[in-house]
Amino acid sequence: MSDHTPYIADPPRRVPSSAELRERIPGWGSDLDTADRPSVPKLSREVGLASGAHWDVPDQQPGAEGRERSIEHAHVTPVFGTAQPLSGLAGVVKRYAYRRFSEGRLAHWMLLVLGDRIDVATHRVTDALRGRPDRVLHETGVRAELGNRPLASRFGSSRRDWRHGLLDPVVANWGWLAAIGAVVLVVRRLRRS
Repeated sequence: MSDHTPYIADPPRRVPSSAELRERIPGWGSDLDTADRPSVPKLSREVGLASGAHWDVPDQQPGAEGRERSIEHAHVTPVFGTAQPLSGLAGVVKRYAYRRFSEGRLAHWMLLVLGDRIDVATHRVTDALRGRPDRVLHETGVRAELGNRPLASRFGSSRRDWRHGLLDPVVANWGWLAAIGAVVLVVRRLRRS
């Protein structure tokens, strides 16, 4: 028979004393004595004002009502960015992510990424309608690679990212591909009717 105790999922944890830790771990507790801490004289001069801050919590920036915030937080941070307000379908998706899911959930972050992708696609379409479409060949770097041995640099070496060459154009231009697909479907339906 053995003296082993059975496995307990959450056993009560015994916190070792300072003396036990000091004995077991070399150097443990070396900063407990304030005489050994170089920062103590500076910190003890003006307790609470060592950083130069003259407030406990900063004043709330105006416009916090209706701002997106994670459900873990009771209120919006005192200062927040306003350069890119949420708008359109992307804004709806991002607000839903903040309102419905915790930051610890994958769904929260995937919805934020989806909102970004929708935002990019929306801007590409609106830019194209305004007569300023994206310069796909310039932005993907295809033209820059043409003069720099693109095939030899991909296949004739030990590079591991050569597979990305197949997927990158699709990933970078999925919005255009989806738009072209939608146009093809609409034209087919119009021809049939």
